[in-house]
Amino acid sequence: MIKKLLIFMSICILITEISYAKTTQLNYKATFGIFGTVGTIRNTLIQNGEKYSIKTTVKLAGLAKLLMGGQTEEYLSRGHMKNGLMVSDTYTMTSRKKDKVTQKSYTINHKKRYVTKRYRKWIKGKVSQDETQKLSFYAKDDLLTLYFNLGHAIKEKGKTYLFKAVGLEKQQGKVNITVPNDTSNASYKKDLGSGAKLYAKARIHQKNFRKKKGDILLALDKDGYIKKSVIKDILMYGDAELIRTK
Repeated sequence: MIKKLLIFMSICILITEISYAKTTQLNYKATFGIFGTVGTIRNTLIQNGEKYSIKTTVKLAGLAKLLMGGQTEEYLSRGHMKNGLMVSDTYTMTSRKKDKVTQKSYTINHKKRYVTKRYRKWIKGKVSQDETQKLSFYAKDDLLTLYFNLGHAIKEKGKTYLFKAVGLEKQQGKVNITVPNDTSNASYKKDLGSGAKLYAKARIHQKNFRKKKGDILLALDKDGYIKKSVIKDILMYGDAELIRTK
């Protein structure tokens, strides 16, 4: 009798947890200069009490799909909530192209403040590479939580913030994000349109930018999520845009 009661209580708790889970769907289309629409990005954010998960699927389209051999990418972030912000515990990046699969998996130890990265590669279903290393920096964010937290993490305009995110080893995880005052955001509106709750510029270091540093312009919607972003000065091709469709 006691065993049946415990099982019944467990089921009730599970149902209650599921009923309180909040799911947010955020979809985007990517355009790139003369290529037009080059892909779609589908984000599913699930928040359940003190836990969250973000799953992002990137699918190429048109000429981009042909040039990249039908490559698809998937990103998965799981973690917990703290002070209203998502804090990453694990982050996985998986890329699939024909017979090859590559995966980067990050595990964040917040208590001891370090990050472990595991890199694996499969060719025709067989593991060809498997390496694990401890990163030289610690971060509470990954690339997904960095942008999903933005609308809540930024408290004041007219400032430059320094964030750290797992997934950006070449720059030791550092990302500078500048938020202009309402009186100095005209140049942002030119690229991103008007009506945004907040405008921002993220500066990253990548080889595929014409300048040593590349700028990602961001416009946040009223719900705090990104409604449009523009990646400036990509080598040879100009600007790329990401536009929210849902």
